Amino acid sequence: MAVKIKLKRIGKIHAPQYRIVVADARTARNGRAIEEIGIYQPMNDPSIIKVNSERAQYWLGVGAQPTSAVTAILKVTGDWQTFKGLPGTEGTLRVAEPKVAKVLVFEAAVQEAAKEPKSPTRKPKLDVAVDAPKADVAEAVGVAETVEVVEVAETVEVVETAEVADVVEATVVEPGAEPTDVA
Repeated sequence: MAVKIKLKRIGKIHAPQYRIVVADARTARNGRAIEEIGIYQPMNDPSIIKVNSERAQYWLGVGAQPTSAVTAILKVTGDWQTFKGLPGTEGTLRVAEPKVAKVLVFEAAVQEAAKEPKSPTRKPKLDVAVDAPKADVAEAVGVAETVEVVEVAETVEVVETAEVADVVEATVVEPGAEPTDVA
């Protein structure tokens, strides 16, 4: 019985993945296999190639013929050179860089954010000087009309005039006197 080492396709339409199998030469591409000896995933960068070297050497030793694609894969892994007795048995297989764990990336971002100064989330309050002229007070408060300044218990209070109302009446409260409600 003629035995071949060939690729058995699995995977989706645009995402091929292959199993490296030992099968009868007369079987279909995805037909029944005698043994599965490896996998090949060409869509990853670098491609994922895993071959059970011991089983590949056994099947090559008993006369199994690899297809051209499998021969190329075995050359990359170094199994073909081992079988033929050629130099370069370590192969030319590229190894992907180890991925950094997402938890470590997150913790680094948190530490980086902790080092940055915090920006104020609220707008700063207006600081109006008590001794400022009326025009400056009106500009600082943002009132288009006039502003009346009234003394209340030895402090200055800014009273805004409403745009709709004509005049806001203010009463002068003497220190120590009870304030009365004026309606």
